[in-house]
Amino acid sequence: MKKLWLVSVFLLIALPAQASDLEKKLAELAASHHGGVALYAKNLTTGETVSLDSARPVQTASVIKLPLMLQAFEQVKMGKLKLSDPVVLTKDNQVPGSGVLNLMDPGLTLSLKDAITLMMTLSDNTATNVVIDSVGLRPTNEMIARMGLKNTYFYKKVYKKAEGPMPPDQKQFGLGKTTAEEMARVIESIYHCDLGDRELCLQMITIMRNQQYRDMLPRYLEKSDTSEDLSAIADKIGALDDVRSDVALVYTQRGPIIISIFTYNNEDKSWTPENKAEILIGHLARVIVDAWSPEGLAAKVSEPIGTARVK
Repeated sequence: MKKLWLVSVFLLIALPAQASDLEKKLAELAASHHGGVALYAKNLTTGETVSLDSARPVQTASVIKLPLMLQAFEQVKMGKLKLSDPVVLTKDNQVPGSGVLNLMDPGLTLSLKDAITLMMTLSDNTATNVVIDSVGLRPTNEMIARMGLKNTYFYKKVYKKAEGPMPPDQKQFGLGKTTAEEMARVIESIYHCDLGDRELCLQMITIMRNQQYRDMLPRYLEKSDTSEDLSAIADKIGALDDVRSDVALVYTQRGPIIISIFTYNNEDKSWTPENKAEILIGHLARVIVDAWSPEGLAAKVSEPIGTARVK
């Protein structure tokens, strides 16, 4: 109880004196959690932001697959890759955890887009390793650096040992590191189509709107069956025993919102829909949407891509 009280005091003290009512509500929810919380949200219509410890470097788990997808599409735009390029499932790339490709026979041929889709919608670990073979970790990290993301890094293949010279913090973060604000900037870049090809940006968002895991950020927001139509939430989740995270572009009736939530050092390490961190993420997302769009999610997303930003 003493540890929980200290976390509560830290979160409330860390808020600026002029903290909004929304930030205070979020801080109170985060302070009640038996674990750490880093959060960043941005209203893309008004420019308003809220944050809790949003610059803290955290483990990404599978959320790091988001910039890998962006780099794949950048290489497609540059003509280095095609989404139709064949990729072959190898035994070496088959690893446990989320996904289905580890159940398939090696030698199976998919398209690069198929592998990206599995990586994002099912968080397929084997598909991720297949995509890494085509796209590369070095180009992904070079893109991350060009974007000015100083605390985001993709270290290695999933369930594989790190290879070559590694940053000294690799063992601390495992697969990847980021901050809540930096990963929000990745998804905002896709929304504004900084890539410069609206069709490719639309394909990335469409893939994310088909996310199959609905127990975190969408938990209390979605009111309809998203298995038959595109969701109004385009997101990427991440999970480890003591980590749960969800980063999303949320289309509301008052415009799009970006919500980036990372929880870590969670006391509840269960793998059930009632995991306390997953429930917390759902509550935090609902509080943000209730504040910025009381009417809730958009019934129909007419403009999934925003206007290009002036560079």
